[in-house]
Amino acid sequence: MEVNSTPPTDSGARDHVTRPLSIWVVSDGRAGIENQSLGLAEAIDAETPAEITRFHIRWKPMFDRLPSALKQPWMLDHGDGLLKKTPHPDIWIATGRATLPLSVRIKAASKGKTLVVQTQDPRWKNSAYDLIVAPEHDNVTGPNVLSILGSPHRITPQKLVDAAPAFATQIEALPHPRVAVMIGGTSKAFDLTLDHAAVLADLIAETVEEKGGSLLVTFSRRTPLLAQTVMTQRLKALPGMIWDGAGENPLFAMLHYADHILVTEDSANMATEAASTGKPVHVLPMVPIRPQTKFKRLHAALETHGATRPFDGTLPDWTYVALNETRRAAKAVIALLR
Repeated sequence: MEVNSTPPTDSGARDHVTRPLSIWVVSDGRAGIENQSLGLAEAIDAETPAEITRFHIRWKPMFDRLPSALKQPWMLDHGDGLLKKTPHPDIWIATGRATLPLSVRIKAASKGKTLVVQTQDPRWKNSAYDLIVAPEHDNVTGPNVLSILGSPHRITPQKLVDAAPAFATQIEALPHPRVAVMIGGTSKAFDLTLDHAAVLADLIAETVEEKGGSLLVTFSRRTPLLAQTVMTQRLKALPGMIWDGAGENPLFAMLHYADHILVTEDSANMATEAASTGKPVHVLPMVPIRPQTKFKRLHAALETHGATRPFDGTLPDWTYVALNETRRAAKAVIALLR
């Protein structure tokens, strides 16, 4: 990968021996957005010691929908002093549209000290970042672009192991096969109607009941409440655990204990996370709202890798090399920094 950027000149800021790297993770705070930049930061920390600090920014409502080119730091409702905060980080990793006006300014604010990494496709001033870590299915090109299969995320084998004990009493006694189910919801591209939610729930229940297994179910913040209610009512009679959003998120523990993973097709994040486990991933269909070109590319790539298959009401076993694209991106950031 050729990256068109000038290495920072502050040698003291690059002294990996005497102190850990300083990494700022910047997002609007939504879990699905923040987990991309945080996962990449944690993967860097796994390769070389780092201190990670999270920042959430929010634009004042009257300015939120302005184009990025018109937004100024004083328009922020939260995080307005971030660019002035010193010392500036060695690495700035940001995700999401809300971060773009700050990401393009941090290089000047830090006098060239900070390496600027943006995940996803910024679609604005793409040449302004030292590195863009973009999903392959977005077809982003450029000398500073690293394309990865799916999105960066926080899941690692060790994190799954570490999360398991907190939920052991609830899960370990459940019968096999244990089926983790990750349900998404309404987005610009897909919908989860009541009728479709009922169909999915009945198909999942029939399959798990036939196998004599159990369920480990989570819903996303995008899952419509009525759809979640319908699915819960139709699945709750089966052995298992259905997380209603209260208390500690059991997702990592569920993935650790699962024999199979079912994931709705609407989320690149969820599909990539599931494929990082090395376990069979079955893709559940959603109701399309618009053409699905990007998602078709993503799921075709995951199928080619061997990680996923469309869910057909059965639970065949298969193996594949677990995805580890977040680590690959982390190594690229470290190489660029050095």
